[in-house]
Amino acid sequence: MRVMSGQFQLLSEVPVGAAVVVKEVNLPPETRTRLMELGLVAGTPVEVVRFAPLGDPVEIKFRGSHLTLRRHEAAQIRVGLK
Repeated sequence: MRVMSGQFQLLSEVPVGAAVVVKEVNLPPETRTRLMELGLVAGTPVEVVRFAPLGDPVEIKFRGSHLTLRRHEAAQIRVGLK
């Protein structure tokens, strides 16, 4: 599945190797705050590195760091093209 220009997609649906930009984080306040402290905010470029063999968790790369998120958390992050 590809990210289409002008459209948003869930981070959990982005293919491995794709580079996207965070548009919106719709997680509960405690989780959202922690991700914001790590620098995962709207406008941040993100690359999907890999999915675990069963699809959960997903590893992403942003700001020179790698982070793993549960698939249900990644499904609450909307992304789009740069």
